[in-house]
Amino acid sequence: MKKRKYLLVLLLFTCMFLLESCGPVVLSSSLETAPPSWFYPNRVEAVRYVYFPDHMIYYDLSLRSYIYLNNGVWLSVKVLPSRYRTINLNRSRFVRIKNYRGDNISNYHRNTNTNRRRSSSQSNTRSRRN
Repeated sequence: MKKRKYLLVLLLFTCMFLLESCGPVVLSSSLETAPPSWFYPNRVEAVRYVYFPDHMIYYDLSLRSYIYLNNGVWLSVKVLPSRYRTINLNRSRFVRIKNYRGDNISNYHRNTNTNRRRSSSQSNTRSRRN
């Protein structure tokens, strides 16, 4: 009985050690697809959108779709069109949109771009350069 209890405790500690070394875990209601490879947060943050200012592309983490401006209209797609194929989002600069969780990203984009023109001293962008 003691041997069995010892093995159970050893197995439990081994499992905890292995699970601890897995890295960041992203919880989602949609289990079929993981977040994109470029989005690996090093801490838990409540964000819905990620913005790539160099390419004017948003990514909606809850709907798992890209939002981009095409001829004055914001389009939401699961896969970016062929004209964006050469973009490496793993190495692109991005901004985590922490203060907006609404559905109308065009209003947010219009308001923040107006504010950025007035004061460009604040920047919460991050660069992914290896």
